[in-house]
Amino acid sequence: MSKETGDAPAFAAEVESFRGARVVCVGDVMLDRFVYGDVERVSPEAPIPVLHVCRETTVLGGAGNVLRNLLAYGAEVRFFSVVGNDAAGNELRELVHASGSANDGVVIEEGRRTTIKNRFVAASQQLLRADHETLVSLGDLARGKLLGGIEEALQAADVLLLSDYGKGLLVGDMAKRILDLAKKAKVPVVIDPKGFDYDRYRGATLLTPNLRELHEATLLPVATDEEIVAAAEKLLKAVGVNAILVTRSAAGMTLVTKGKEALHLSARAREVFDVSGAGDTVLATLATALAGGASISDAAYLANVAAGIVVGKVGTAVVHPDDLVAGLHERDLLESADACVSLEQANDAVARWRRQGFRIGFTNGCFDLLHPGHVALLRQAKAACDRLIIGLNSDASVARLKGPERPVQAEMARATVLASIADVDLVVIFTEDTPVRLLKALRPDVLVKGADYREDEVVGGDFVKSYGGQILLAEIVPGQSTSATITRIAK
Repeated sequence: MSKETGDAPAFAAEVESFRGARVVCVGDVMLDRFVYGDVERVSPEAPIPVLHVCRETTVLGGAGNVLRNLLAYGAEVRFFSVVGNDAAGNELRELVHASGSANDGVVIEEGRRTTIKNRFVAASQQLLRADHETLVSLGDLARGKLLGGIEEALQAADVLLLSDYGKGLLVGDMAKRILDLAKKAKVPVVIDPKGFDYDRYRGATLLTPNLRELHEATLLPVATDEEIVAAAEKLLKAVGVNAILVTRSAAGMTLVTKGKEALHLSARAREVFDVSGAGDTVLATLATALAGGASISDAAYLANVAAGIVVGKVGTAVVHPDDLVAGLHERDLLESADACVSLEQANDAVARWRRQGFRIGFTNGCFDLLHPGHVALLRQAKAACDRLIIGLNSDASVARLKGPERPVQAEMARATVLASIADVDLVVIFTEDTPVRLLKALRPDVLVKGADYREDEVVGGDFVKSYGGQILLAEIVPGQSTSATITRIAK
């Protein structure tokens, strides 16, 4: 079975390579402000809704949202952009630092106005967007600082990502000069383009125009698959790039690669709430996958899955590795027990259970070849709580922990078996070696491990105890071990 037709475990293994991918991200950064409220009446002053404001949030937008997605995947990012010497610029630099990335590549330029996008939202729908911005090219001082920093960063990079929002950073010859630096360093380049002059992107590895941008760049019709492929092939030849991934909103994506047959990927979204920042997620997924060693077609497939996930969230959201793995397994999850869920779905369930006063339990493991010892552990865990969540190691995680011959059963097979057990309420597959991120998100009331651990050896135990949670060491059933069973089978 090819990956295109749904080899989820193979793609899930590629997601493992996201962590530690070295990406240089350059682009127009901005502040995304969201004003949330309720609309109950129409203004007497004009035929417009009156928004009763309930809360406001501010997050990194533009290339900053690409940065957020890269960091959520576990990539190592060097980030470069420009802001004005104003309050919004200071806030933006603080947000970059708080995200976990250094902000030394965010250059302050006198006379520039930091870009702000204000979005007003009611019932998960945007009512209005109001922008503050200054669209001017960089001065010589800012250009010099950025180019010097980018040249240095490319010496230890797997991929260069350019996020062009047309706000001034990549206009003129700036994009060409950065591409020349990448060519010298032999680093592949992924670009989200803007405007009509695509010649400045000459020599890039991959461009990601949407339908409107493809039409504007080629002046060709883009209504059908055939027309899109023809327009992309014209652009590919005109600017000398290796591949073009055309994002087509509800119709999915089309990948046109030099010397290969076009690949059409259908949209993966089950329900669309907000398309804000979906292109940023696509760009970050492509770059991180390529940095991790994926082919362009595999990277495009993963980006398509990620886009389907992020449009189901409100605001400029991000996708985590666990979200992507769950998205890859979506068809299997729908066909198996409802207990197999993503971390986001588990969070929703935990919030609902807490409102009902339920005690939340958590345990984790590989659960390869389920045996009576596992059953006893789960029974003791459920006895200590009202709702039990299992954190299940992904296939790649098991292989790192147990060796290349493990697991015996693929992650969805293990998840489906666990979900069928009466004591288990939810199963969440996680890609890391430890369940710490799950524990920090779910904050269970009780964390259960086998008594072959000491309490101070339980991973995440200190965190659970820090907010008043309990550690339970379950009694071990003698003579029960998956490794021992495999050894006996081998003999």
